[in-house]
This record gives sequence, C-alpha cells and structure tokens, in this order.
Amino acid sequence: MVNKYMERLYNGLVKENPTFVLMLGMCPTLAVTTSAINGVGMGLSTTVVLVLSNMLISMLRKIIPNSVRVPAFIVVVASFVTIVQFLMEGFVPSLYDSLGIYIPLIVVNCIILGRAESYASKNPVVLSIMDGIGMGLGFTVGLTAIGFVRELIGAGTVFGFRVMPEAYEPLTIFILAPGAFFVLAALTALQNVFKNRAKTKGAAVNGAGAECAGGTGCESCASRETCGGKMVFSGMTEQEKGGEAK
Repeated sequence: MVNKYMERLYNGLVKENPTFVLMLGMCPTLAVTTSAINGVGMGLSTTVVLVLSNMLISMLRKIIPNSVRVPAFIVVVASFVTIVQFLMEGFVPSLYDSLGIYIPLIVVNCIILGRAESYASKNPVVLSIMDGIGMGLGFTVGLTAIGFVRELIGAGTVFGFRVMPEAYEPLTIFILAPGAFFVLAALTALQNVFKNRAKTKGAAVNGAGAECAGGTGCESCASRETCGGKMVFSGMTEQEKGGEAK
C-alpha cells in the first residue's frame, strides 16, 4: 500500500508532471510566473484546492449521479477556490494582488477537473489525496522553476533578493510574455534530455545483462522487444546448445 502512495507522488512530480509532461494549466503557467514567489503562491494555492476537491469528490463518488458529475465537480472546486481566495486576500494581500484574476480561474483549471474526472471519482479517498498532493507539487515545482529562471535573467533577483552583480544588465524580455514561452520550452527540452538519457541507460543495462531462457521465459523478459527473438544459451556447452537448438 505504501508503494501505491509513493507511486501517486512520483507520478505527479516526474512521470506525469502537469507542466513539463502533460502541458496542462498553461494559462497560469505562462501568465503568473514573472517571479519565483508568484510561481510558489499559484502552485500551492492550486495544490490546496486539488487535494481538498479530490478528497471530497472521492468521498462522494458513489453518491453523485453520473449524469451531473461534471457540474457537481465544478461546484466542489469552486467552493474550495472561494475559501482559498478569501484566505489569501486576508493573510497575503500582496500575493493576492499579484496573482489577480488567476486565483478564481483555478475553478476551471484543467488539472483539477481532469484529476477529479479521471482519478478521484474512481478511487479511494487516501489514494485520491496522494494523487492531489503529487499533481499539486508537480505543478508547483514547474511554476517555481519557470518563475525562478525568468526572475533571475529578467530582473537579476530570486524571491525578491538580488543575486546578480550590479553590473548585470537584466534581459527584460524574460519577464514579459515571450519570455514565458522561451523558458517553458527550454526547461521542457532539458527534462526530455535527462529522461531520454535515463531510458537509454536503462535499456543498455537491461540489454547487457539479459539472457533469453526461451519458451515461456520470453513473456516476462525485459529485453523481449530488442532481442529479435534470438535465443542465448548461457552456461551451456556447444553440444548442449546444438541439442537444445534441435
């Protein structure tokens, strides 16, 4: 059971990261990530709504009629968004002003509605909560990374603190709309490079140590797609190989 919980976290953070893999929630991703703090604020706000809505929808999944499930999901999400909006307005007004209209627009964020429809409405409460945490943290990491790079290059600061020398001339295009596309494309390409390298290394390791057992062993062999059906008889004499081949 613990493995299932960790799988939901890993799924949201890496395997199906909403920002860099699924490319969901692009509107707030591109609009509010002019700074790292904005990325953290938007990501955590979405995470809270995602976790709470997944929890409640999972609890009510056997009660909500199938014919009205989408309107019901929207009502649940809108209720939690309103609560989060009031809390942010009361306790972090500066961040609330920075995020602006994108806080109420969390209601129609495709990440939240997508997880409600595809996962929370079909799975137990605890797993749905872990799924919400994983997806929310993945979204937060994506927004924070984009905001970090844009703020660093476009303003010479990180989380409002100056880190670049005084002689540094900020490239203001990175805190404008085009900069969001540049940084998103660069970070997505970078994570694809690391992912492809990991796949290549894993395939090489599996291929190097793989030995075909023949018969029913092919069904469970990790290298069955690359071995081309060639059988390797390990630890057998030439006579044994000839006899086995016959």
